[in-house]
Amino acid sequence: MEREDIRYQTYVQILKEELIPAMGCTEPIAISYCAAKARGVLGTLPEACLVEASGNIIKNVKSVVVPNTDGLKGIEAAAAAGMVAGKEERILEVIADVTDSQKEQIREYLGRGCIRVRPLETEEILDIVIRVSGGGHEAKVRIAGYHSNIVLIEKDGEILYEIGGSTAREGANQADRNLLNVKDIVEFADTVDVRDVQDILDRQIEYNSAIAREGLTNPWGANVGKVLLKAYGQDIRVKARAAAAAASDARMSGCEMPVIINSGSGNQGITVSVPVLEYARELHSDREKLYRALVVSNLVAIHQKTGIGRLSAYCGAVSAGCGAGCGIAYLQGGDFRCIAHTLVNALAIVSGIVCDGAKPSCAGKIASAVDAGILGYEMYCQGQQFRGGEGILSKGVENTIRNVVRLGAVGMKETDKEIIQIMTEC
Repeated sequence: MEREDIRYQTYVQILKEELIPAMGCTEPIAISYCAAKARGVLGTLPEACLVEASGNIIKNVKSVVVPNTDGLKGIEAAAAAGMVAGKEERILEVIADVTDSQKEQIREYLGRGCIRVRPLETEEILDIVIRVSGGGHEAKVRIAGYHSNIVLIEKDGEILYEIGGSTAREGANQADRNLLNVKDIVEFADTVDVRDVQDILDRQIEYNSAIAREGLTNPWGANVGKVLLKAYGQDIRVKARAAAAAASDARMSGCEMPVIINSGSGNQGITVSVPVLEYARELHSDREKLYRALVVSNLVAIHQKTGIGRLSAYCGAVSAGCGAGCGIAYLQGGDFRCIAHTLVNALAIVSGIVCDGAKPSCAGKIASAVDAGILGYEMYCQGQQFRGGEGILSKGVENTIRNVVRLGAVGMKETDKEIIQIMTEC
């Protein structure tokens, strides 16, 4: 693929847009970012705050620790952290630099009881509206479509900034993800000048390796990574799952380390990269081969998630774990045919896992998804496959991806509603 090719330019831009740093689970961080922006517009620490959020935001914030808050959970904690200590210019690292005194101030601010939360009636899956007041003024900020996408800013009833309609939705100002397909992704990985992606991927390697080491070294969450290693040993197939699970366990439990996200999710960013890194070490792969394998794993995951959307009842770890399997296949010399079969095999195994919010059990789901990705590859190597017409599989990898997108985006809408009602005891 030539550098002048629109696909080449688009794929590089997609990686730049998707592989960005975030501190903590991206849903509470989006609330913190929105709250920090609202305080900045108001010009003072709010005396009252109303946070309205879509069901999927509520689902993903309920059970996860907000980093740099000494273990606080929930929407109120995320909003308070953003308003007291947030640096809006850091976007998804908005609460990366919180001092000990600010942590005390966050708790004190929460104790005032001035933050209210209510569900938001909206057609958007990802939607946050924060209204604040204080010092005789009022302000309102809305994020919709994706985690950092501010679509409305108001002060004292005057609209300072607004985008609406299709421009408020994800993709309006981004590279065209409809150009993604598995065959072209593999061709791009084979031919890309690594200098065009090196800085992006170096940061992913550095950040996500660091939190994986932390998760394996210290006790976090349910310690799924440690359990895997103790139960099943040091085989590379185990180590790849364990490292990814450990990184997620740390992140879900409030570890104050950034990760590089994929498809708006830190867990997905971990899952597409950490298993590939483990295999690269085991295989003594050179740096260039690792870069190319990470291009495959990242873009295959993004391709699957594009039609499903950032948030749904379909577990994003599935897309990422299957993408990791493709990256692992590429590391070991897999061509397009190998990678296509790896992906279809993996999707046949785990595409029914549901998302019931961000929490420690995400680590277990990640381990299962990565296992399916690895098994999908091992099946191909032994001449085995699941075939089109079996279940939701269709002949051809792109047809199967379309089926999975339909399952996640359309078929699981009612499932999503039921999950949210169960979690909120409605």
